[in-house]
Amino acid sequence: MIPAEVEAEILRLYHAEKWRIGTIAAQIGVHHATVRRVLAHAQIPAGRQSLRPSIADPFIPFLVATLDKYPRLRASRLYQMVRERGYPGRPDHFRSIVARFRPRPPAEAYLRLRSLPGEQAQVDWGHFGKLPIGRAVRPLMAFVMVLSWSRQIFLRFYPGASMAYFLRGHVHAFAFLEAVPRVLLYDNLKSAVLERVGDAIRFHPTLLELAAHYRYAPRPVAVARGNEKGRVERAIRYIRDSFFAARSWTDLDDLNTQALVWCRGIAADRKCPDDPDRTVREAFAAEKPHLLALPEEPFPTEERVEVRAGKSPYVRFDLNDYSVPHIHTRRTLVVLASMDTVRVLAGNDVIATHSRSWDRGQQIEDPAHIQDLVEHKRQARQHRGMDRLHHAAPSSQRLFLEIAQRGGNLGSVTSGLLRLLDLHGAGQLEGAIAEALAHGAPHLAGVRQVLDRQRHERGLRPAVAVRLPDDPRLRDVVVRPHALHDYETLQEDTHATEDPTESGS
Repeated sequence: MIPAEVEAEILRLYHAEKWRIGTIAAQIGVHHATVRRVLAHAQIPAGRQSLRPSIADPFIPFLVATLDKYPRLRASRLYQMVRERGYPGRPDHFRSIVARFRPRPPAEAYLRLRSLPGEQAQVDWGHFGKLPIGRAVRPLMAFVMVLSWSRQIFLRFYPGASMAYFLRGHVHAFAFLEAVPRVLLYDNLKSAVLERVGDAIRFHPTLLELAAHYRYAPRPVAVARGNEKGRVERAIRYIRDSFFAARSWTDLDDLNTQALVWCRGIAADRKCPDDPDRTVREAFAAEKPHLLALPEEPFPTEERVEVRAGKSPYVRFDLNDYSVPHIHTRRTLVVLASMDTVRVLAGNDVIATHSRSWDRGQQIEDPAHIQDLVEHKRQARQHRGMDRLHHAAPSSQRLFLEIAQRGGNLGSVTSGLLRLLDLHGAGQLEGAIAEALAHGAPHLAGVRQVLDRQRHERGLRPAVAVRLPDDPRLRDVVVRPHALHDYETLQEDTHATEDPTESGS
């Protein structure tokens, strides 16, 4: 505020001396915005007063008539219209002329909204920056519910504003109040209103389920009428100043613990705006008997998402991968997630339970799932090896049966026989297995001893393993040996067909 004599001097210099606004501000020692405000209060246009005719004067009637008909028309479009009519001025000066003649909307007066005890609460989200968790950065959102009569505040923070968090906010708020208001007033957010055409409103079906469970009536405010939920808007401002400003906290749980203490302490001990003679705590105690009772069970708030398990035994949920048993790969599964736990269901059966991670790019594994997959792969390799031995050396099936009856390790025997097959070939291995079984030595060492003895009798050196490329087309190929007498018969047939004259020459 400035003294009345300074205000009178500003008006005198502007009217009588024809000083410009900048000159008045410089000479009196006030800001030019103060001079403009004084002139505006005196209903004098704050623009520069011209003492000579302006190039815009001939276009003023057209400008006023156009703005009366289209009061929201932009200055850039008006400038194009007057340029077409011969206006030679520049657009920057023309904007100030438009601002001078643009009709001002009339100031709107609002009725003070009052409600009965227990009748209404107002709900809204407040954005409080970012919440970094590991490599993830999530929005820090505050769910705020305010009882309209007593002004009791409930506050809880969540890493987002999705429908799941919206439902959890309601359930936590009703548990905090130990009661339910009869009407909840919402802004036109997507979690509450899916579609609105005039007075026709299509509520979110999940919100309607929540309202039916707690027996309250959801009601959205009118479009562009934020004043109808002014109590929750003021509560969010109060939270920013009284609770969140300069507050330190370690994680989301710690922040919510402090918020709960603040709601029950500082926020409840402040004066009730509608009745300064008592506190919000006292007003809430008087309002509580008028609220609705809680149902026997809270509304279920677990997130339910259908997910697809690919080739690997993991499902992706909320930026992270969670393990499942390998027998459920390449299937559509269902994830049920709370704030602490992630459960994976196949039909009605829970196949995996994990602690929820709020980081991103993490693999949350159950050691039993990984161990089962390793065992399955090991058994698969063993079965493939047995199948290869069955085709190369049929006597190996009898050998495996004998070893199994004696309690031997089929896995180590399979890998050992495969190495012998690579070193000696299928024919030699088949003969060695048959001989070992005939002499009552059904074990790997017996087969190896027979092979070594046969090579020694033929005067051959010990077999040396040749490492081939790790290619299944080479590693698993089976070459069936042929008896040598087949080659001798082939040679005899060749000699019989030769020309006798050629053989005698």
